[in-house]
Amino acid sequence: MQDVFSAPGRFYRGNLHTHSDRSDGALPPEEVCRRYRAEGYDFLALTDHFIGIYDYPIVDTRPFRAPGFTTLLGAELHSGPMGNGDLWHILAVGLPGDFAPGNAPHFRPLPGQETGPEIAARAVAAGAFVAIAHPNWSGLTLPDARSLSAAHAVEVYNHGCHTGADRADGFGIADLLLTEGRRVSLIATDDAHFTEPDHFGGWVMVKAEANEPEALLAALKAGMFYSSQGPELRRIDITATTVEVQCSAAVTVIVQGQATAAVAVHGQSMTRASIRRDRFAASPWLRVTVIDASGKRAWSNPYWV
Repeated sequence: MQDVFSAPGRFYRGNLHTHSDRSDGALPPEEVCRRYRAEGYDFLALTDHFIGIYDYPIVDTRPFRAPGFTTLLGAELHSGPMGNGDLWHILAVGLPGDFAPGNAPHFRPLPGQETGPEIAARAVAAGAFVAIAHPNWSGLTLPDARSLSAAHAVEVYNHGCHTGADRADGFGIADLLLTEGRRVSLIATDDAHFTEPDHFGGWVMVKAEANEPEALLAALKAGMFYSSQGPELRRIDITATTVEVQCSAAVTVIVQGQATAAVAVHGQSMTRASIRRDRFAASPWLRVTVIDASGKRAWSNPYWV
């Protein structure tokens, strides 16, 4: 994979998981888009629940695009039971407007309906970027995650699940998949409904040559992004002996790898950190976390070394 920091283009800030009153959100689509644009986001995916009680919406947000702000069509897909018996939640960004509904009239699984892995594979075949949504909130198991083989990414931070359930984290599942050789990327999102303070808390910074849907989708699928709650990642260089990180002012920089492999550097207003790779000799992948003085984090995608 090409390094995101040396790839052509610039970084664009976007949210990939958002709801409107076309499903269970509080605001109409136009107002959701207006608020994200006013907050300084470059793009937004409105991902209402693709389920029968809401008439299977893939909301056409194209009329709400404006200079410097674009939208991606998408939905949160539901079909078939996970291991705990609950319905799958699968994030699909870049869906065509005519993506065919399955048989999911409500939030309860039905015998014989399309499985989660099947609808995820169908979304990928239709051109979407697909992610396993809020694993901790869903009670997702590792066998569940393994079965969703078409997914590009794992949602490792969900701001709505943080504010509403204290179950924001998806790193446990993501790291286990990485350790098994699954080359997933890692996304942070809002899952905003505007019914509580669930917005503007987690986003992706996508490196693309243009703030246009096709370029953004291609970059997402290629892993050309990092995720953040505020801090900036500016460069990561992996040498034979060290991981060199450049970032906005941080108090902690951590390199994580397989199993117990993790090394942290602490300080005040650090914008550079160098971490030796000795601890990671047996790890085929590395990722970086940066934490600022307020506790906000930024996360790199995995590097396969």
